[in-house]
Amino acid sequence: METFSYSAAFITFFSVIGPPKVLLSFAGLAQAHPMDRLRRIALISSGAAVLVAVVVGIGAPWLLDLFHISTSALQLAGGVIFFLYAVGLVLGIHLGTDGPHGTAPDLISGVRELLMPYVVSPLAMTGVLIEASARDSWTWRSTVVAAYVTVIALDLACVLLLARVLRRTHHATIELLGRLLGLLLAAVGVDLFLDGLSALGVPGLDDRP
Repeated sequence: METFSYSAAFITFFSVIGPPKVLLSFAGLAQAHPMDRLRRIALISSGAAVLVAVVVGIGAPWLLDLFHISTSALQLAGGVIFFLYAVGLVLGIHLGTDGPHGTAPDLISGVRELLMPYVVSPLAMTGVLIEASARDSWTWRSTVVAAYVTVIALDLACVLLLARVLRRTHHATIELLGRLLGLLLAAVGVDLFLDGLSALGVPGLDDRP
């Protein structure tokens, strides 16, 4: 996952937390929240995601040193967490949320449901830590954070523009797309886990396509 430019970092983050993945999470919320509250949830969760990215991205080398974490261990842990979350999507189990929407969902519960898939996405945070620690340079870490923030801004714009469409999307369609996305994300989690094993020197993994 090592990158060498803003555009490459942007593509990395777009693939793990871009609109195709984020809109599905917001589509579920759109079924239970009025338009004005959905917009506030989008703004608050996006702001929280940016704050987390800035702290993690700028402080990546010190965070890894503080907890004595290697990048390979980070890939293994991120892959396992992301795989479990993806399996939950496939089985219709919403991990990291309060479960099914209650009769009176509020702003806090809406933001809380976006913690795992959006604000602190395991794969996205793994990507930020690995990318930001690839070079010992403030300029590079700022570039990584800027690329991440750009993707979050793009996500927010898509949610605000498509909020009414998401609200009219049938619940069965959202569930079907969620389970399909879960299958694809499970494969991504496995691949990240294998990258961690390869970094540890496990034989036979370097020949993967």
